[in-house]
Amino acid sequence: LHKQRTGLPHVTWKYATSIDGRSAAADGSSQWISSEAARADLHRRRAAADAIVVGTGTVLVDDPALTARLTDGALADRQPLRVVLDGRLRTPAAARLFGSGGEVLILTALATPDDARAASLTERGARIESLPAVADRLVLTAVLERLGELEANEVLVEAGATLAGALLRESLVDELLVYVAPVLLGPAARALVDLPQLRELTDAPAFSLIDMQQLGEDARLRLRPRALTGGQGS
Repeated sequence: LHKQRTGLPHVTWKYATSIDGRSAAADGSSQWISSEAARADLHRRRAAADAIVVGTGTVLVDDPALTARLTDGALADRQPLRVVLDGRLRTPAAARLFGSGGEVLILTALATPDDARAASLTERGARIESLPAVADRLVLTAVLERLGELEANEVLVEAGATLAGALLRESLVDELLVYVAPVLLGPAARALVDLPQLRELTDAPAFSLIDMQQLGEDARLRLRPRALTGGQGS
């Protein structure tokens, strides 16, 4: 229904955070910030999605597999399309993405990708497509339109601060899926999202809480931008 109304897939930005709003330690390490129960819930969410989207930075730093690891249930054998937004085609051919799991689609800003790099990635099973870009940054509406053409109705974004900030600034996030771990990472740890400096508190993007659940030691929150829930927007 969302896609019929807007022409774009429904976009959920997923992230795990400490209670002081940090996504990773100062050295960039972020694995296992959330509990086993939260990770199991995430795998169910991945299996239900049509596509998982990440940026190149996430691939280079975290080297995620982005698979849905379920052992039973109706979604046990389902793997979403894994999509990397890679403006300059920097995804390593040795990335864990190219192990087991669903198809890998790399979207690049290069109109004519370097033959050697492209060949090494296609040999690993990736499909490479060029999309409109501005200064090596993919046009995000073009990305979502392409995913819609590929029949992706539900897109799960597991992005770092840069891509998440860009999606929020362009009002392309329909829902937030937040796993909050009861830990403190301190002021030197990495922030969740890259947004412009606020001039006033009223300029802050605002969200409405639509669901909250405890998962092990963590809390899972679902939120929607106020503009999408009928409240005051940012």
